[in-house]
Amino acid sequence: MLYALICNDKTDHLQLRLDTRTAHLEYLDSLGDRLKFAGPFLGADAKPNGSLVVIEASDLAAARKLADNDPYAKAGLFSSVDIRPWNWAIKNPDNK
Repeated sequence: MLYALICNDKTDHLQLRLDTRTAHLEYLDSLGDRLKFAGPFLGADAKPNGSLVVIEASDLAAARKLADNDPYAKAGLFSSVDIRPWNWAIKNPDNK
């Protein structure tokens, strides 16, 4: 099952995001094939203010564990993280 992690940064925490970015990217890379895609949301100023991460997990609890172990989450960057089951129906490279 795929899960979308919809993460919103706390206001005025851009520096924390920048300081933690390398560890965050290393963590995402360590997920291997469980990570389907990821990237930041951008504000009107074109600066990152959140993240969209789509992962494969066995269930919601496993998805929550992956989300909680992200260095951004551990650093306290996010004001909220919404985890929702997601169906990749269009342009899914696994559905050739």
